[in-house]
Amino acid sequence: MKIYDIDGRCIEVTDLDAALKQADKFRGYGTDEESHKPFVQRISGYWQDLHRKLLALKAKQDAKGHRREP
Repeated sequence: MKIYDIDGRCIEVTDLDAALKQADKFRGYGTDEESHKPFVQRISGYWQDLHRKLLALKAKQDAKGHRREP
């Protein structure tokens, strides 16, 4: 499976559940250090976007799986 990150780079997803866990963990990271605020906002946005795309991919995968059931 492939998705495109916020910068347009193609990412190959080989383990969707692990990717979701990683993105969920990383989107919550931050710091109170004022000098790092622009970086933290950017990186948080990156992981939030990636997490949203992975969730959409998971929903699509789940929907396909349900259709195969008798």
